[in-house]
Amino acid sequence: MVSETELQELAARVGHKLRAAARRIVTAESCTGGWVSKALTDIPGSSQWFECGFVTYSNEAKIRDLGVSGGTLESFGAVSEQAVREMAEGALRVAHASVALAVSGIAGPDGAAPGKPVGTVWFCAAAREGTAIDIIAEEQFFHGDRAEVRSRSVEHALRLILRLDLPVRPESTPRTQPA
Repeated sequence: MVSETELQELAARVGHKLRAAARRIVTAESCTGGWVSKALTDIPGSSQWFECGFVTYSNEAKIRDLGVSGGTLESFGAVSEQAVREMAEGALRVAHASVALAVSGIAGPDGAAPGKPVGTVWFCAAAREGTAIDIIAEEQFFHGDRAEVRSRSVEHALRLILRLDLPVRPESTPRTQPA
């Protein structure tokens, strides 16, 4: 299991990156149940870069709150690349944020489906710049019990945000006073 200290250090790095890029993040979580949002908002000053979080555990919530297509969920399931992409894009649209993180998986002990064993988790990080959206979507498989799968999912989600290309904006860097 990932330690709370490790998650705090990762979340602080995410916050620093978002602040330096003058960006705000929104989360769209399913199997992590808001844990990514908690890790981010545990960081002092997070109100400068954290917009909001959606916990869309049910398919109905994914459709209602984020605009995920019912057809996507029927064809590919909630634990799929297509679903997390739509979750991230929907979160960006609804929250008017510029960075989104979506996660949906099977934490167990039940819920496995053919081709999707317990521990299967899909992630999507998205950064909007104007009308373009840069997306990283990937599947991971974590071994362990429910707590381990969820903990490792939060860790991976934070690391995924750090992989986004978010250039530092000049207005976000501290200015030094002339001596």
